[in-house]
Amino acid sequence: MMRSIERRETGRCPLVCEGEGGDSTGGRPVHAVEKILARAAGQEEVSTGEIVNCRVDLAGINDLYLQTLRSFAEMGGVKVHDPGKVVMFLDHFAPPSTITQADNQKQFRRFCREQGIDLVMDIDQGVCHQVLADRGLVRPGMLLVVTDSHTTTHGAFGAFGTGVGATDLAIILITGRLWFRVPEVIRIDLEGTLSPGVYAKDIILKVIGTLGADYGVYRAVEFTGPALAGLGMAERMTLCNMTTEMGAKTAYIQPDRVTFAFLQGKAQAELPAVTTDPGYRYAAEHCFDVTGMKPQLAAPHSVDNVADVDEYLGRPVDQAYLGTCTGGRVEDLAVAARILRGRRISPGTRFVVVPASKGVFLEAMARGDVQALVEAGATFVTPSCAACLGTHQGILARGETCITASSRNFPGRMGHAGAEIFVASPASVAAAALEGKIADPRKYLE
Repeated sequence: MMRSIERRETGRCPLVCEGEGGDSTGGRPVHAVEKILARAAGQEEVSTGEIVNCRVDLAGINDLYLQTLRSFAEMGGVKVHDPGKVVMFLDHFAPPSTITQADNQKQFRRFCREQGIDLVMDIDQGVCHQVLADRGLVRPGMLLVVTDSHTTTHGAFGAFGTGVGATDLAIILITGRLWFRVPEVIRIDLEGTLSPGVYAKDIILKVIGTLGADYGVYRAVEFTGPALAGLGMAERMTLCNMTTEMGAKTAYIQPDRVTFAFLQGKAQAELPAVTTDPGYRYAAEHCFDVTGMKPQLAAPHSVDNVADVDEYLGRPVDQAYLGTCTGGRVEDLAVAARILRGRRISPGTRFVVVPASKGVFLEAMARGDVQALVEAGATFVTPSCAACLGTHQGILARGETCITASSRNFPGRMGHAGAEIFVASPASVAAAALEGKIADPRKYLE
């Protein structure tokens, strides 16, 4: 089973207790995250806790944040500092289901026309984080800011990605810069080998369940280790995406052959490569051995209320939800199709599938996975955030139970506050759709 190896053990990957690392002294080894912020700030080096004013490489706004445009005007903004470094995403209300949502999007489109912002990802494109990856707009070493908490996703590419609010984004629109406090860095080393039917989503749920939902507040979380080397970009994006659920400011994975193979032919102009200096002392280190671990899920109503799937086997579900920036990539739809191809979902269960982007949707169609899922009884909706934020396209009624591949399960997240949400891997979601109850997906994937 998965273990968090403590410092008193003599294994290959000890845990370094809080406070043992992270001191900022002259000539100390520097982490890649610090190098990214130093470059963006125009400084030779930065130190943990230092406040730095950084040039932002790419800024994104989504359609939840009309206040960004209001703040821009209230602060005297007339022209956007650099329209080429701004992306507009109409992804949370895609397509809009209320007059207010439609009017918000109308105002965003008009603003982009007036300001010369060409990177407008309209309602046909999908969720911001997947669209950025599909289009090669994120690359190693960049500083990326979006009005979305799951911007930590882009640590999978070796970028410093973080979410901000409307006012901060308005400041970036006006000045091209924003202040940051240099975070301390914690390291999570992944050892061992995953069993068939166990995925990155299971790993990160186990990590959050072990360390707690507030463990990473304003910290950078780096993933390392031999188990990481075997994970593709989709799985790495899931790991980094969910560090938001432990409060992280950003996430980081050192770019390697997997990263560069994914980016080949996609990424724009390169930034200088950054690496962590040998001997860097982390604020804390944790090691998890994934060998033999079971599928995990977060039970209501907290993402750190994590257990083996065994503890909830047989729990009836009204809806299974596969999608969003956490669990709606090509690989996620593929594993669901593998489980459901030639089968039918349970008559009493709805199976809602939301591809993370148009690119994902098209590739899944080309693979035959969309047809397999539709024939199994799945309902597809527009690539978007959809019911993940509880506003449309699959929201829950009072008393209903949903198992979801998205990221959060607090009351009201996907609809009525009286509904219950279990967060799990795409494979576990598909298995539950098939059986109409929480199930172990491994029996379908051996």
